[in-house]
Amino acid sequence: MKVGEAIGQYIVYISTERRLAARTVKIYSENLELFRQYLVEMHVEELDEVGITEVRGWQRLLTERQLKPRSVRYYMSPLFSWFKYLRRQGLVSGNVMQKVVLPRLPKDLPVFFREQEAEHIYTDENLFADTFMGRRDHLLLRLLYETGVRRAEASQLREHWVDTKGLTLRVHGKRDKDRYVPITRELAEEVEAYLEEKHRCGFLNEELFVNSRGGVLSPSSIYNIVHKYMQPLSNAKRVSPHVFRHSFATHMLSSGADISSIKELLGHSDLSTTVVYTHVSREHLKETYKHAHPRASKK
Repeated sequence: MKVGEAIGQYIVYISTERRLAARTVKIYSENLELFRQYLVEMHVEELDEVGITEVRGWQRLLTERQLKPRSVRYYMSPLFSWFKYLRRQGLVSGNVMQKVVLPRLPKDLPVFFREQEAEHIYTDENLFADTFMGRRDHLLLRLLYETGVRRAEASQLREHWVDTKGLTLRVHGKRDKDRYVPITRELAEEVEAYLEEKHRCGFLNEELFVNSRGGVLSPSSIYNIVHKYMQPLSNAKRVSPHVFRHSFATHMLSSGADISSIKELLGHSDLSTTVVYTHVSREHLKETYKHAHPRASKK
């Protein structure tokens, strides 16, 4: 079988059977095509000619191009999933990728908003316009901060997923898994008021957040809204919806929440993904101590 044919079969598989996000499918398709082009340059076109030598050669080329470790892993990652699929289908024998060692990533701690920065959402009366869109933006930022949902999850929210009586929010997360996140009475009341105005404006579709034309509010629009409001307010190195997610977890942990509960609220499948926030919390406490304790700055 030709390498190109094997890649094509895999792309169909992740699109139709695994139903991965379109963006993920596009990334995997593009990166595997780059690998295929490299193989052609090495005069390798048949699948049974692809082994550890070719894979390591591709990784070496990426490194020689002076790509950062994260970028090398980005281009290599689809190969692991592809070869796993090929083994399951009986198209290759042995585990080629088992011998591949990816470059280590630097331990970057998640960026988060300071509590006083997030507090502007609640206290700055002039931050949001007194219009439906202004109220939509206010609700959106509150929801991101108070529930820790991803921007794609926020975009997918439906009106009936907000239980304003039971004070829970249903979130449709990665791998088609649903989770339920508690919400405050104040947030529930704001959702009710927002929905009344949304319907008065003639927006009757089931999506919770809509754009000015009544269509679904896209993840990219959510990014732009967060950036618009939080960029002038925050000293964070990055400003994005995901920074609200990090802020949610960090502030919960700093206030005494246990790591397992935060894992469930964030929808993480592995506790090791959540544990990073313990490091963030420690660094935050060090900074607080350094600036607050009268002896901390003494030599």
